[in-house]
Amino acid sequence: MKRPSWNELLAVKIIAEQRSFSRAADVLGLKRSSLSHTVKGLEATLGVQLFLRTTRSVALTEAGEMLIARLSPLLAEMDELLNDVTASAQQPYGLLRISASDAAISLLLETVLPTFIQQKPGIEIDLVAQGQLVDIVAQGFDAGIRLIEDVPKDMIAIPLSGPLRFVTVASPAYLAGRPKIQHPQDIMQHTCLRQRLPGGKRYHWEYQQHEQQFELDVPGSLTLDSSALMVEAAVAGLGVAYVPERYAQPWLKTQRLVTLLDDWTIASQGIALYFPQNRHMPVALRLFVDTVKAAPRA
Repeated sequence: MKRPSWNELLAVKIIAEQRSFSRAADVLGLKRSSLSHTVKGLEATLGVQLFLRTTRSVALTEAGEMLIARLSPLLAEMDELLNDVTASAQQPYGLLRISASDAAISLLLETVLPTFIQQKPGIEIDLVAQGQLVDIVAQGFDAGIRLIEDVPKDMIAIPLSGPLRFVTVASPAYLAGRPKIQHPQDIMQHTCLRQRLPGGKRYHWEYQQHEQQFELDVPGSLTLDSSALMVEAAVAGLGVAYVPERYAQPWLKTQRLVTLLDDWTIASQGIALYFPQNRHMPVALRLFVDTVKAAPRA
């Protein structure tokens, strides 16, 4: 049997990741017709169908799933090998794929990325904003960035920030003429901007003061899945929001928002970069980790 080429195998991997021939062609810099021809040729060589294609979707066959499960680690290892071989002789290069929340990406843009991109221009950073916590290994990411409390226990975590404080905020326009909020239970008499978690459930607002704790399923007619959008809605006077302080900080400085229940706030341990242990670390990831460790904690 003719041995498949590197380009054919890479094409299969990218299509499997993108679940679309058009998007995969864009990633690979090919015409869709050329990519389709490549895959048909590989399927003919292997004697099996790898993809189920319709006008609306692309899915792997059982044979395709088997191939991708074994192929992805081999391609990743080959990329790492080639990068390692050339790193000592020239500017390091490679692609670093990171799954992160939008808050984490915002933090990277302020702290780590300006330095890293300037010092390592040959390394391409692919940041994928995902609200949902994903299996970074299964989905082909080199690393993830999440709240420290959410990092899987079998991963290595490198702190990116100090404690992350959550605040209750509202606009002066919203608060005017409405009952004062002096206790967490007072929130239940107000219009709140509720947050939907990645799994679909609504987030319960958390408050703590000494031994007293509250988890409130707050009332409200608007539910969002983004802290940034919740802040925008609060600035517009649509209700009370509960968000990480860094999202609200620009509006707090201009007094378009004010904080409430400051004596009841809680804090997360912070945000961390994490990646698998007990595996060879790609050069791009190792250099990125070094930059994270050297960066000031926000």
